[in-house]
Amino acid sequence: MKVAIIGAGWAGMAAAVQITRAGHGVTVLEASRILGGRARGMEATLPGGIVATLDNGQHIMIGAYTETLALMRLVGVDPDQALLRLPLTLQFPDGQGLRLSDGQSRWGALWPPSLDVVAGILTARGWTWRDKAALIRGALGWQAARFECSPQTSVADLCRALTPRVFAELIEPLCISALNTPPEQSSGQVFLRVLRDALFGVRGGSHLLLPRTDLSALFPAAAARWLLQRGGSVLMGHRVATLGADPANAGRWLVDGQAFDQVVLACPSWEAARLVEASGAAANAWLHQAKALAFEAITTVYASSSARLAQPMLSLRSSAQAPAQFVFDRGQLGGPGGLLAFVVSASHGERDTLQQRVLAQGRAQLGVADLEAVQTVVEKRATFACTPGLQRPSQQIAPGLWACGDYVQGPYPATLEGAVRSAITVAGRI
Repeated sequence: MKVAIIGAGWAGMAAAVQITRAGHGVTVLEASRILGGRARGMEATLPGGIVATLDNGQHIMIGAYTETLALMRLVGVDPDQALLRLPLTLQFPDGQGLRLSDGQSRWGALWPPSLDVVAGILTARGWTWRDKAALIRGALGWQAARFECSPQTSVADLCRALTPRVFAELIEPLCISALNTPPEQSSGQVFLRVLRDALFGVRGGSHLLLPRTDLSALFPAAAARWLLQRGGSVLMGHRVATLGADPANAGRWLVDGQAFDQVVLACPSWEAARLVEASGAAANAWLHQAKALAFEAITTVYASSSARLAQPMLSLRSSAQAPAQFVFDRGQLGGPGGLLAFVVSASHGERDTLQQRVLAQGRAQLGVADLEAVQTVVEKRATFACTPGLQRPSQQIAPGLWACGDYVQGPYPATLEGAVRSAITVAGRI
């Protein structure tokens, strides 16, 4: 079959690879001139006039991203080289916080991942025994309930029995980084699924995987090369204007006048809704759910400093006046030395205000006096708001017309793994 894929982000390129593997001809159409969608590389000018490739937002992957890692290997990217693997560490500049075992010790390879979690909790610095006992009781309770709860339960509701310190130093940063939605507004069920797969699933599932290259090179660019080598095509700078049923061939679709047997919308939900609405497809329920999605922003403040962090990634104590939850030392991740990336998930407010507050936060919490802004990137619709009971659009819109991306029905929040898994599911149904 001839298949059109609209969008060359992580979902679109994953769908292109899988559909090509199934023996079909694939054409990818991308409005931008950069591969990667909302997880892409971008050029920036650093102090001294140095031009470097950064990202439109700092991302974290984890070891539980099994499908993403498998596809990276398939298109020729070695995750062991492209990603820095670390045990899950949520430690602050003062050394307090949680650090799990890497599972590589003599005994660590023999016990289940859940014991890594327990050991990490018991050795967490700065926590009282009351903090640790409350968290262990909570974790065992979630495990006994098979990591399920009412669809209407929020993360804050789920964690009411935990101490304020555990909530502030573990649950809130985990929730914000995974769901990009404040705990009071986040889906407890989705959060439990993330915890299950990351902390209690495969060995190494909780490991942090920090990119050593820009996000476009990490998978989408390699996938495009793989596709071209197998006869597929990738048309950059092509924003699809029209989508509609082919009047001459029932069941086929016209994309800007060109006929295809199947079409996959791998673009953002609002762009997919534009095309579906104009297509005349009988998809009112799908359109209603796609248009009802709310979104959260992510802000990344890149700043220069002479400082080198104690670790490639540190947690930060956040508040309205100190909005960043994490800071990354890009120099330790293969990037320019002295470049730090501060991440503000679920960010609100004006760009300049956020930047000034983050710089003040960095100077105070890292003890760095020479911190200066390089570039601040605000991705206003970075993810959908993962709220309790959210009804997400289905993957099939109409016969021969599909949607894939991190926002469609699935167990995960708006993550790279969620996007890739949705693409694999659609490819399997075509």
